Amino acid sequence: MHSQLVGVKMLLNCTVNTEASRVVSASREIAAPADTIFKLIADPSLQPRWDGNDNLAEARSGQRVRAVGDVFTMMLTMGSLRANHVVEFEEGRVIAWRPSEPGKKPPGHLWRWQLEPLDESRTLVTHTYDWSRLTDEMRLPIARGMTADKLQASIERLAELAEPS
Repeated sequence: MHSQLVGVKMLLNCTVNTEASRVVSASREIAAPADTIFKLIADPSLQPRWDGNDNLAEARSGQRVRAVGDVFTMMLTMGSLRANHVVEFEEGRVIAWRPSEPGKKPPGHLWRWQLEPLDESRTLVTHTYDWSRLTDEMRLPIARGMTADKLQASIERLAELAEPS
């Protein structure tokens, strides 16, 4: 009986840990106002400059995100186009999108940026990749490879652009 209980506990912990790892985040304080940082994130044409994964090639200008329901397109470095459906938006504070192939329903993963002003010149920035609702099994290996270090790399590049020199 004891060995069965231990086996059940191990199985439950494995399940909980697997689910928890489907949401990955990184945070850092950046010495810049939230509005300055948010402008770099909400303008897709600027995103390749701070992408720490070197996955984003280019986006046409004039796609600045302003509301939930906006869709912006991005060319990836591998040559494919992504339509990004904005699902959360609060100017200067939160922006999140679900990428998809153009004309297709998003398969369920989400990129989120949250900005918390600490004062007029410092902001806590949190970058999250959530693949807890990902339904496309072909994307699972890539999703599993997304680590906090990779998200942190984007925050570091964002800081280099936003912080005064």
